[in-house]
Amino acid sequence: MTGGTGGLEVRDLTVRIAGRTILDRVTFTVPPGRRLGVIGASGSGKSMTALALMGLEPTGAAVSGSIRLDGTELVGLPDRERARHRGSGIGMVFQEPGTALDPLRRVGSQIAEPLRLHHGLDRRAAGRRALALAADAGLPDPESLLRQYPHQLSGGQRQRVCIAMAVAGEPAYLVADEPTTALDVTTQARILDLFEGLPAGMVFVTHDLAVLARIADTAVVLDAGRVVERGAVEDLLASPQHSATAALVSAARATVRRTPGGDR
Repeated sequence: MTGGTGGLEVRDLTVRIAGRTILDRVTFTVPPGRRLGVIGASGSGKSMTALALMGLEPTGAAVSGSIRLDGTELVGLPDRERARHRGSGIGMVFQEPGTALDPLRRVGSQIAEPLRLHHGLDRRAAGRRALALAADAGLPDPESLLRQYPHQLSGGQRQRVCIAMAVAGEPAYLVADEPTTALDVTTQARILDLFEGLPAGMVFVTHDLAVLARIADTAVVLDAGRVVERGAVEDLLASPQHSATAALVSAARATVRRTPGGDR
């Protein structure tokens, strides 16, 4: 990867599909090692932001603006060049693990692939590291599980395999799109511990404000494809200024009140 150490800089990122504007001049910066949350209601453009960062927007999408990864402009790069930055420069945990896993390959080989591709490990060393990553991700009986195929795993297990794959590449930046949605509370806490221990910068897409408060330093709020509010997470949650942010905070508080044992 070329360039300096300027972080992940997104400026006026715009995505249009079939004449419809999905993202409208989205702008934010993630310094090295810092974590940015991206929040918003369903349809606000959160997942499209994540896909655009990876250069994986839908076929036919028109993308403009700038995405600079440590000084290298990614928008407009041919796909072959863009692919060189995926995995080690910028990695992703997809919201739907079915989009990331090959149904015809054992999951162990899929976790090991970025270890061999980006770090030059031989098959045996990559297998040992894949086993350790599976354990870190809280996968049960990882030695047996890594011999299985994706369809033999539960949704939550497939999600943890995808997390292990993304972490295996040791990317400078990790884009995580709702990475804990399919997980129970205990496993979610373990995955957040794993994320917190990474040196990577992160763009963390979530609708869960409790997760946001734990994992992110700052956040941007999307509404209809636009950034409508930004700032420190604690300030956004304590004193939201835009109606879209206020609605998210109000909904989160209502959920807590309805939860047995929640605040009353």
